[in-house]
Amino acid sequence: MKPDESMSGTVLQAGENGAGEIDHLPQQVSAHTIALMAEPRALAPRQLEERRLVHREASSRKESDTFREIRTRLLTMAGPGNFVTLVVAVSPRSGASFVARNLAAAFAFDEARTSLLIDCNLRYPEQHHALGVDAANGGLIDFLEHPAQGIASKIYATGVPRLRLIPVGDAREASGEYFSSFRMHALLDSMRHRYADRYLFLDGPPVKGSPDARILSELADFVVLVAGYGRDTPAAISQAAAQFEPEKLAGVVFNQVP
Repeated sequence: MKPDESMSGTVLQAGENGAGEIDHLPQQVSAHTIALMAEPRALAPRQLEERRLVHREASSRKESDTFREIRTRLLTMAGPGNFVTLVVAVSPRSGASFVARNLAAAFAFDEARTSLLIDCNLRYPEQHHALGVDAANGGLIDFLEHPAQGIASKIYATGVPRLRLIPVGDAREASGEYFSSFRMHALLDSMRHRYADRYLFLDGPPVKGSPDARILSELADFVVLVAGYGRDTPAAISQAAAQFEPEKLAGVVFNQVP
């Protein structure tokens, strides 16, 4: 795990810093879901570290424990049932995408749960690059524009057992229009409710400079705000936190960045 992407601090209680065409199938049992998500080419610990992903081995224990702590906080807040979590940064280059994929990976540690990471940072998508995914069939935007293609071909294996990715695909500038569309709402509803063990993570754009984070928060049950340690001021963090409904704000993660 590269030191410039290590975690500093944990999730704080909210408020401490101020502030188409989708198949609707019956909810499936967990064992069936997890069997479908078998990972025949699981990445080795060294490969996971190259992708800056936490894993179970001793060399990643400190980082893994940090994300497990965040996972525990979210599960405690949510109670029974799965949920949708939006991860956004206070400002650009604060490491929200790093936090989003590792939080999704931490949920997938549990063999009774699965994770679906959806890259919603249309201007600066990075999850498919970070995870080494060849998104040849397109992604989120391709589906939203052409629902007849179906969503199944846009869901990619990541090399991490029980973790799947929907990349951005062919991104556009008018992102807010996609996120507020009926089709986006229906997609998340379908992805969440089809499988009881599936937890969704939305990697959103920074709060500063774009309304998209606020729009995406309407689709989520919880918001995790990522602040660059030593980069984002307390005032900036408070201002960003104020953009979200207090009951949705799970807290702030301080990410150590140079």
